[in-house]
Amino acid sequence: MQIQGECFCGQISYAITGSLRDARSCHCSRCRKAFSSQASAYALVEPKQFEWLSGQELLTLYQSQQGFGLQFCKVCGSTLCGVFNGQIHGVTLGCVNGDPKIEIGQHIFVGSKATWEVMPEHVVKYHEAAPKS
Repeated sequence: MQIQGECFCGQISYAITGSLRDARSCHCSRCRKAFSSQASAYALVEPKQFEWLSGQELLTLYQSQQGFGLQFCKVCGSTLCGVFNGQIHGVTLGCVNGDPKIEIGQHIFVGSKATWEVMPEHVVKYHEAAPKS
């Protein structure tokens, strides 16, 4: 299965040969700002299965913590992926085209969600980070 995605303006695109895993939605205040939304929607990817197809020169990096960062389009501002120590760590699900055959399995940091957000009742929620498996 190949998964493809692109930014809002379409100038940056990528392909993933393989599947996404561990989809999550983070509701912390930092993710709300980074994704301009009530939460992030993010899934992990194997770095060797990720390839930029076009527009890689339009990427910019915001490093939020030592080793961790987000890459986004300089033109339209779409957050496309997360990086760890210079390698792609995961992708934002909002930029994936079509059906990536994954569902968000957990909602994390719901203890700091926005006061105006209403959480669905029957989802897996963690007050902070999910326990290590």
